[in-house]
Amino acid sequence: MADIESNAPSSLLHSHRFLGAEHENSERRSWAVIWLCGIMMIAEIVGGVLFGSIALVADGLHMSTHAGALLLAALAYTYARSHADDPRFTFGTGKLGDLAGFTSAIILAMISLLIGYEAVSRLFEPVPIHFAEAIPIACLGLAVNVASAWILSGADHHAHSHGHSHGYRHDQEHDEARRIETSSGQVVLEIFEDGVPPRFRLRAEIGPLPAAPSTAIETVRPDGTRQLFSMTDRGGYLESFEEIPEPHEFAAQLHLAGEEHTVIFQEHEHAHGNALRDNNTRSAVIHVMADATVSVLVILGLLLARAFGWLWVDPLAGIIGACVSKLVLWPDSTGAILLDMNPDRRMADNLRKMIEAEGDTLGDLHIWRLGPGHLGAIVSVSTQEMRNPDYYRAKLAPFRSLSHLTIQVEQSNSRSL
Repeated sequence: MADIESNAPSSLLHSHRFLGAEHENSERRSWAVIWLCGIMMIAEIVGGVLFGSIALVADGLHMSTHAGALLLAALAYTYARSHADDPRFTFGTGKLGDLAGFTSAIILAMISLLIGYEAVSRLFEPVPIHFAEAIPIACLGLAVNVASAWILSGADHHAHSHGHSHGYRHDQEHDEARRIETSSGQVVLEIFEDGVPPRFRLRAEIGPLPAAPSTAIETVRPDGTRQLFSMTDRGGYLESFEEIPEPHEFAAQLHLAGEEHTVIFQEHEHAHGNALRDNNTRSAVIHVMADATVSVLVILGLLLARAFGWLWVDPLAGIIGACVSKLVLWPDSTGAILLDMNPDRRMADNLRKMIEAEGDTLGDLHIWRLGPGHLGAIVSVSTQEMRNPDYYRAKLAPFRSLSHLTIQVEQSNSRSL
């Protein structure tokens, strides 16, 4: 958890930099795609004028709207980064990406309406199609859109794990990994759950891999509940037969060839779903993917029109493409963020359960998004115990995505601490 406000003077000074972890990389990728689209746009317009191709000029103008939408995303990244520490922004500049995504969706929805209007007009008044020029242009546009989507997504973005994780912060290699020194060498015990049910995995860091029959893990939870996990050899590592039930907060006793080693796993809570994702990059990726879908439809329509003389297929493909673009770009999630709607109901429920687990009452709770993976919260607690905000600071520490937290504590007789 980045910072928590309380009555303590030391907590009054803290950062309001609530940018996403991939902010700078996304910024660079956005500018790279703009250069790609800009060069393509100039080449098409100049080529169309020189060679008398109105289709080439039209596609170049369409590419200009594509570049303009991406320029909006890139400028939002640059402005948010350069003004991240500007005190005029009370809660930082993390939501500028959401504003850009919302604006881009509105603009592209209007463009879709124009495309749909033009397509309907051509259904009633067909125009001659120059297939020899139009089909290569559409194929080239598709190639540019595919390249743009690849750049924006990041060539190596999915090379590392993005699966569900509870973030047991122990080392930089893996949030859920524990290194253990044994008489035979060093082993690593982790909770693995990337796309699969959570299970223990044990591998040798230094020395031989332990034998599965002589290895077992027993968990001891805070309430005293114990569970024994048997291990099987998966070739290169040992894995538990049994799944690990939630929550993942316990002491794990590793029984290894007559030795016993105990390590602690502590539950941490991260943002989920829309509270975590970068809506600026998301809107840009969706834009180019929707544009690529339209290009595929256009190519199909042109091929059918040329083969069978069905000129109506081309405008029909335009209508379908316009409807697809409008649906996928509807700015529902960004609009909710800009209105400070609760972005993570699951986290809110878990926070309430944690506060009220010892008899306290959560009187008021406000959670809103400050930026990708960063949430702000105002918590009002009523208690009969002599507890100050620092007590709840430690209690809520597992909620790492709460980057700006204000805590108000009141005694049941309404006397504020």
